[in-house]
Amino acid sequence: MTGDAPERASAARTAEPRGPVDATRIPRFAGPETFARLPALDEVARADVAILGVPFDSGVSYRPGARFGPRHVRGSSKLLRPYNPVQDIEPFARQQVADAGDVACNPFDIDEALGQIERGARRVLESAGRLVTIGGDHTIALPLLRVAHERHGEVAVVHFDAHLDTWDTYFGASRTHGTPFRRASEEGLIDRTASMHIGTRGPLYGAEDLSADEVLGFRVLGSHLLDDLGPSGVIEEMRRRVGDRPVYVSIDIDVLDPAFAPGTGTPEAGGMTSRELLAVLRALADLDLVGADVVEVAPAYDHAEVTGIAAAHAVYELVSAMAPRDGGGRP
Repeated sequence: MTGDAPERASAARTAEPRGPVDATRIPRFAGPETFARLPALDEVARADVAILGVPFDSGVSYRPGARFGPRHVRGSSKLLRPYNPVQDIEPFARQQVADAGDVACNPFDIDEALGQIERGARRVLESAGRLVTIGGDHTIALPLLRVAHERHGEVAVVHFDAHLDTWDTYFGASRTHGTPFRRASEEGLIDRTASMHIGTRGPLYGAEDLSADEVLGFRVLGSHLLDDLGPSGVIEEMRRRVGDRPVYVSIDIDVLDPAFAPGTGTPEAGGMTSRELLAVLRALADLDLVGADVVEVAPAYDHAEVTGIAAAHAVYELVSAMAPRDGGGRP
């Protein structure tokens, strides 16, 4: 190490955040294959927010393919621009956002993969303040919530999904994409007084699915209520439920109607529009948002990047909601 290396490192830490590649100099179909063409995590001294890919889908119960989700969402993010006009924020200028690459997961052993995801997330957070993860199937939410709990204690989970994901087992397996929030509740990772599902719909195995879910600490705001409530009503209910607790947001892209997100493993009719989802996500800027994931994008069933673009915009709104505001608002 040369004598002036510490000074260079100090300057890097105090420098303005590095944003995406300039689209007026390098066309959007070129440049780095990172999310929104942002710098990689190892190219910056430290990140306020890291984007992490988890290409794992061994926990799915129907259509596989979400292991290719991180690559697809990154590819679909190339058109994102640096200013968010609705949130009135430049999310990449107000904070350093970087792409942390992917966690290498064992595709043949779910328990080993969950350990790898947990260690990978913990390692990334040594160099970043918060994590937004791109899956992968919803099994990955369990290790991510374990890491969030280590840092923040019990978190209020706001879960956007067509399904409850609080079932007990599939074929005797207790860790699948349909069980992460039951396991998280059982492990004491979530705040049972402040967590909720938004956008659930479709048939269940029985009424006991809902009663068991309530015991686990979730309030259900089903998709059938959205026509009456609208996004503003959903936001009001979300704020009332969460309060001032630390919030972890988990988005299964199948919360969207298949018209807006065909590229997923377990589609259900009657879902949210992409506009409704993005409107609700913008309200997270008023909450203590400590981490998030966007999962279940399966590009083999997508067309014209419809699902990938919706997921990329969801990540963008989450990152925007994490950005510091003028006047000392929540970062």
